[in-house]
Amino acid sequence: MKDCGGCGFTTCVEFYKKLKENPVLSKNCIYLQRGEEEAKEGIIENNKTVWRDSLGREFDFILEYFPEEPGPREIIIPHNPLLTREMELKAGETIIGRPLGISCGCPVTHCGIIMEVDKKTGVVVWCVTGPLTPRQNGFKDLGYYTALGYEGLIQESRCEIKIGMRYFFLPRRCMLQWRHSGLVNYLNHTASGLQARLEGLWIG
Repeated sequence: MKDCGGCGFTTCVEFYKKLKENPVLSKNCIYLQRGEEEAKEGIIENNKTVWRDSLGREFDFILEYFPEEPGPREIIIPHNPLLTREMELKAGETIIGRPLGISCGCPVTHCGIIMEVDKKTGVVVWCVTGPLTPRQNGFKDLGYYTALGYEGLIQESRCEIKIGMRYFFLPRRCMLQWRHSGLVNYLNHTASGLQARLEGLWIG
């Protein structure tokens, strides 16, 4: 299961439940369009985690989102930080935008729900979700932004995670299933897993 969110649903399980009711939804899944056999491949194979992204590159862990939140936490700043105030961004609102340039250069527009807004600096913390929410409820378009960091949980990894080290990781619900790289600068043991913050992001 990839849980990329491209179909508009939170998880592959949720998507497949709806698919039984409405088979036409199969068009929403890019992996089903590639064929059933390839669609079965993914992060889990034979009940074991496969540490490879969709391009066959190895990564060290999957960054899960916090149980009480709708998706992975991404810390961003608009290319024009004044937009945070001009657009009157508030917690709970749905926004879209694309990470441009050296911070990530992701070709996919990101969609999500705002968790925190710092109007002094322009920094926004949001939870990245699939495109279903903006399609249903509308959105504000942030345009291009710089991704400053990710926060989430590490529940399984193929190596020991240490502060100050750079790792390849896969954000849960990444629509491309591409590995990212980030420097771990915060760790905290919680009941749900190892809480981590990664900055200095890039893809590849």
